Amino acid sequence: MRKVHVTASTEYDVLIGEGLIDKAGELTKKVVRPCKCLIVTDDTVDELYGDRVQISFSYAGFDVSRFAFPAGEMSKNLSTLSDILDALGVARLSRSDLVVALGGGVVGDIAGFAAAIYTRGIRFVQIPTTLLAAVDSSVGGKTAIDMPFGKNMVGAFHQPSLVVTDTDVLRELPSLQLYNGAAEAVKCGVLNDPDLFALLEGGDWLDDVDEVVARCVAYKRDVVAGDEFDTGSRAFLNLGHTFGHAIEHLSGLKLLHGQAVAVGTVMAASAAGCPVEMITRLAGCMKRNGLPVRCDYDARALADAALADKKRSGGTITLVLPDAIGKCHLEKVPVTDLPAWFERALAAQEALKL
Repeated sequence: MRKVHVTASTEYDVLIGEGLIDKAGELTKKVVRPCKCLIVTDDTVDELYGDRVQISFSYAGFDVSRFAFPAGEMSKNLSTLSDILDALGVARLSRSDLVVALGGGVVGDIAGFAAAIYTRGIRFVQIPTTLLAAVDSSVGGKTAIDMPFGKNMVGAFHQPSLVVTDTDVLRELPSLQLYNGAAEAVKCGVLNDPDLFALLEGGDWLDDVDEVVARCVAYKRDVVAGDEFDTGSRAFLNLGHTFGHAIEHLSGLKLLHGQAVAVGTVMAASAAGCPVEMITRLAGCMKRNGLPVRCDYDARALADAALADKKRSGGTITLVLPDAIGKCHLEKVPVTDLPAWFERALAAQEALKL
């Protein structure tokens, strides 16, 4: 088992290894003494792992309740949040009790937000069951729900008490979900880790998934330690996201987050004027990991969608732009210039026949 220690307003460990889901209760007991807990999950994950996790926490001495909502990004809304808060109240959890987020990024985001606001803050544990959640959203304390006017627009910073990642669960993921998470791992490689990028570039890295998760989590740990509340350098983690969130929004959330980030990362490199060899290498890596690289929306629609991005600050928005594999920079761009950035990216896409 690997352990990555995160130092933020709450210090906690991210545990990564095989067979951990059936030990989640005992591992949690080492940091949170047995109390009432509500396992929050979605109906897909609940069918696969809900009983096992509930048994694990019960055996460890926790008084366990469980709540599941319909799987999918469309459930990450105020209505589902209200249902979770009702479930917490019905179970009579107090501020000294615990929420357990069992699932992917949607579950972690909305369960974490519920934990942040229930009784003005209750502890929670993340048990990510997707690669996307394991390498990204389960670490760092960002919680949120989507609103009609934008993705993740209402939320809070609320760090977990523990993250337990069972890599056996990740190896059992359907290809689509595995690739969805690979996009965020490739993003980490482009940002700071050429060796990780090279590992992912071959597309055959599942036997090394423990290493992939640990490297991504360690990088995010370092970024969060320096900028927990996203006022500076944490913006680097948004590589591909301004472009990607616009694409995701225009797709009506039919495109998975990782798929949109994959396209957005290639667009960021293209708009930044990176060498052709780097853009084609990046696009090739995404394709070998089952990810799309082409955007079929026009520049004006993309720019309009990007204006709803929560990373916008007044009349500017900060783009994360690659310089090379392993190095990126931040650039503040007037929102009036956004169409031109999207146009450059789309022009490169056509020129390179991506």
